Amino acid sequence: MTELHPCRKFCCLLVMFSYLLVGHAQDTKRKILKKVPAEYPQILKDKGIGGTVRLKVFIRPDGSVKDTEVLGGNPILVESAQKSVKQWKFSPLNSDSNEEVVVNFHPATEQGN
Repeated sequence: MTELHPCRKFCCLLVMFSYLLVGHAQDTKRKILKKVPAEYPQILKDKGIGGTVRLKVFIRPDGSVKDTEVLGGNPILVESAQKSVKQWKFSPLNSDSNEEVVVNFHPATEQGN
């Protein structure tokens, strides 16, 4: 059997370690227990203006939302999406965590989801 070059050994260890981290991150994904629909601004709905808002949600150990950070999306819909998501409830966990969520606004639906 041939000996691996030290650089290759390091790269193999780095790849194995990154897989462990990805697996751990997936294990801590919290379930949404209570999802409050976003209020779709009527004027936008009437004009057929929709879109999505991506948020990073900071969650307390008890599952309540501590804060949100806008990652992207339609700026006109951000306030409504944040107001809704701040009322969501996630499954409890031993420590603070964060999740990325997407709130969709489509003119054909009653409310944002």
